[in-house]
Amino acid sequence: MTTTSELTPPQAQSGPAEKSGRDGSVRRRLMGAGKQMHAGPLTYVVLAVFALVSLAPLLWTVVAASRTNQRLAETPPPLWIGGNLFKNLQSAWEEGGLGTAMVNSTIVAGTITVGTVLFSTLAGFAFAKLRFRFSNVLLLLTIGTMMIPPQLAVVPLYLWMSELGWSNQLQTVILPTLVSAFGTFFMRQYLIQALPSELIEAARVDGASSLRIVWHVVFPAARPAMAVLGLLTFVMAWNDFLWPIIALNQQNPTVQVALNSLGTGYVPDQAVIMAGALLGTLPLLIAFLLFGKQIVGGIMQGAIKG
Repeated sequence: MTTTSELTPPQAQSGPAEKSGRDGSVRRRLMGAGKQMHAGPLTYVVLAVFALVSLAPLLWTVVAASRTNQRLAETPPPLWIGGNLFKNLQSAWEEGGLGTAMVNSTIVAGTITVGTVLFSTLAGFAFAKLRFRFSNVLLLLTIGTMMIPPQLAVVPLYLWMSELGWSNQLQTVILPTLVSAFGTFFMRQYLIQALPSELIEAARVDGASSLRIVWHVVFPAARPAMAVLGLLTFVMAWNDFLWPIIALNQQNPTVQVALNSLGTGYVPDQAVIMAGALLGTLPLLIAFLLFGKQIVGGIMQGAIKG
C-alpha cells in the first residue's frame, strides 16, 4: 500500500529547518548585494598607472609651454615646469589672435552641439518608436553615410558654400554639421530600450499632442544619452581642423585654424606652439570639470534604467 509520504514531492518533504536555512541564505545574499565593494591595493596601483599615462600628454604640454625653444631642443628634454609659461602664453595669445578664435569656436561648437543633440534626438525617436513608410530604408541610408569619407565632400561643399556667399563665415562651418548620422543612430539605439512604447501610448490617450509628448516624455527619457552625445559633439566640433582651415581664413578663425598660424617662421618656436595648444585645450578641461559629474551621473542613470 502506498503511503502519503511516497506521494509527496521531495520539495514538500523539507522541514521547517531546511526552509529557514534557505530563507537565511537568500537574506544573506540580498544583504551582500547592497554592500559596497572595496578595492585592493593592486587596483589603486593599476588606476594610478592608467591616470599617469592618460595625463602624460597634458603634462608634457605644460612643461614644453613653460620652456624656451632652445631648451626643448636639448637632450635630455626638460621634465619639469620652467619659468616662461606666462610669457609663452601671452605670445601665443597675441600672435594667434586667440581671443577672436575662442569666441568663434565657442559659437561654432555650441551651435553644432545644440543642433546635433536636438535633431539627433528627434530623428532617433522617429526611427525608434514611430511607424512610417520606408523607415528601414531611410535608417540604412542614414547609417550608410557614416561610411563615406568626409574628405570626398570637401570640394562640392566648398563650391556650394561659395554659391551661397558664405565664404569665410562661421555658418559655413556650422551648417554642414548640424545633423549627425552617428548621433541619430546613437539616440535610436538608446530610446529603443529607455523609452517604453506604453508610456507614449498613455500620453496619447491622455490627449497629449506630438510636441508635448516629445517635450515631456521623450526628452526626459533621453536626457542621459543627450548629455553624452552633447559632450562628444562639443569636443569634436572644437577640435575640428580640416573643414574650418578650408572654409575660414586667418581674419575669422576658429581655435584650430588660429593655432595653425603659430610657429610659421624659419625656425618654429615649439614652446609658443605648445602654449597655444594648452590655451586651446583649457576650455575643454573647464567644460568637463563643470559638467563631468552631471554627465557621468546621466550615464549611470541610463545604465540603471536599462
